[in-house]
Amino acid sequence: MPRGEPAPALVSETWRVVSYNIHHGAGLDGRIDLERIARVLGRLDADVIALQEVDSVVTRSNGVDQAERLGELLGMNHAFGAFMDYQGGRYGMAILSRCAIRRVNPVRLPDGNEPRVALAAELDAAGGPLTVVNVHFDWVDDDGFRFTQARRVARFLDSLSTPYILAGDFNDRPHTRTLTLFRERAREAAKLSEQRFTFSADDPNREIDYVFVSGADRWSVVDVRVVEERVASDHFPVVAELVLRREAAARVASGVEAGDVRARAR
Repeated sequence: MPRGEPAPALVSETWRVVSYNIHHGAGLDGRIDLERIARVLGRLDADVIALQEVDSVVTRSNGVDQAERLGELLGMNHAFGAFMDYQGGRYGMAILSRCAIRRVNPVRLPDGNEPRVALAAELDAAGGPLTVVNVHFDWVDDDGFRFTQARRVARFLDSLSTPYILAGDFNDRPHTRTLTLFRERAREAAKLSEQRFTFSADDPNREIDYVFVSGADRWSVVDVRVVEERVASDHFPVVAELVLRREAAARVASGVEAGDVRARAR
């Protein structure tokens, strides 16, 4: 910036982000009930939702395209990324968004005990593009596969030119090399409540679900909490309230007035 010119004005977008492993809609009562999952998510009133363990026309979940159906029930746009073929359909993960989804990129990760992708969706947000990256890393105690997958995601994050939100089921605890890898390049939306455990819903004893944002200079963390929903899935959902500050010029170019607004396609 030339000397003497004022710094660009900033405008704020407030994002409510949810990460939730829905266990293909199967609750701890043994019932597959996607409408119940939708009710849980509807109460959280999110702008963007990262979902793990999602089925698409799989026999065990009654042949439903779960990402599409949840999008319909919640009035949100959806993207699905497949890990693998399974029972006549596909098994993977999804992103739901109030904003239009500009492009979808399933980033293939190194294989572990199961195939894995990280699902990246670029959103057409009011202030400019924003990328949401959803992850679900390998689950076994030995973290070799998990850390290799995390390193591939880290390289992808480093390649992004947009602000990003990283969320998902990391299958690892806070003080591990996997989580350190992301704290070195992003800001964790750390849970502010005393109850930080997200798994399992019937006996919560570990924190493995997280939300990160791309650096601290433009993001503020307002609130992060774990929602103790004990029936709908085997995980608790995580809800993060975040504020992204961008230069006003980006918002003027998109025809949106400067100010503090909810980033919602409503």
